[in-house]
Amino acid sequence: MMKKIFPLFFLFLAACQPAPTTLPEATAIPSSTSAPATQTATATVEISSTATPTAAPTNIRISAKDGMTQLYIPAGTFTMGGMDVYRENDEQPAHEVTLNAFWMDQVEVTNGMYGLCVQAGICRPPVEVRSDNREEYFGNPEFNDYPVVFVTWYDADVYCTWSGRRLPTEAEWEYAARGNDKRNYPWGDELPNEYTANFMNLVGDTTRVGSYAEGASPFGVLDLSGNVWEWVADRYRPDYYSKSTAENPQGPTEDEVFNTFRVIRGGSFQEDGLFLRLANRSFLDGPNLKAQSDEEAYYGKSSFVIGFRCAQAAE
Repeated sequence: MMKKIFPLFFLFLAACQPAPTTLPEATAIPSSTSAPATQTATATVEISSTATPTAAPTNIRISAKDGMTQLYIPAGTFTMGGMDVYRENDEQPAHEVTLNAFWMDQVEVTNGMYGLCVQAGICRPPVEVRSDNREEYFGNPEFNDYPVVFVTWYDADVYCTWSGRRLPTEAEWEYAARGNDKRNYPWGDELPNEYTANFMNLVGDTTRVGSYAEGASPFGVLDLSGNVWEWVADRYRPDYYSKSTAENPQGPTEDEVFNTFRVIRGGSFQEDGLFLRLANRSFLDGPNLKAQSDEEAYYGKSSFVIGFRCAQAAE
């Protein structure tokens, strides 16, 4: 199996931004080069879910800043990386990782939530206000509780900081999806279907966050596979797993990479089931702070298939 080959019908979106030739085992996500929009969002809608988290009710809390439901992920050790027949080179070797306890957003950050940060004058608006097939998406009350898209890694990091949280590490993201067993998807080993994830363009665009209760992870986290790819904190290096520390890995340092790539996880509404494997890794350009602040490269790239969620260390 070749690594992360995207459907031909949307490869044209990346025609102006070809994938790097030095990393043939991964393919960059199509991105936008449009100037930042000025439209702001309306107030957030409280998110609820029919999923039943495995954690006790005392391990659930609501962020006072944006209304996000956060789930407590206990400290533990798990096996990270690809372990099925579809495993890829950059998912190898599978290795044990031990993490401290942390809080994870139950769903992806929504348009309404992100709009609060824009209204506060902290966050930039998304690079575009549309989604894949909706011209009026961000700022449209109809889509307040859908995942925000067209946000760069830089913007996602600013939002998480504003909300008192941070982007999750790759290891935290995978542990929140997998738990301490060796499942291939957040819900188990069964291939995705219309009840567990938004994928394969079955819907044709993003869906309301928390819509796939049967796709919950062992900790009750939702939408980790499908809907939108999610930015995580780590820089991308294809051989990082062979060098990673065993406790609370933070990803390669700036001196260990020769690019600005940041990792994205989880697949989107466009990908087939194999892309939704929880071990799957891909990337897109993150911020280049050596660029000028009025240049796109300073913030990095964005896409209609990429959003994010935040995490927070447990006290």
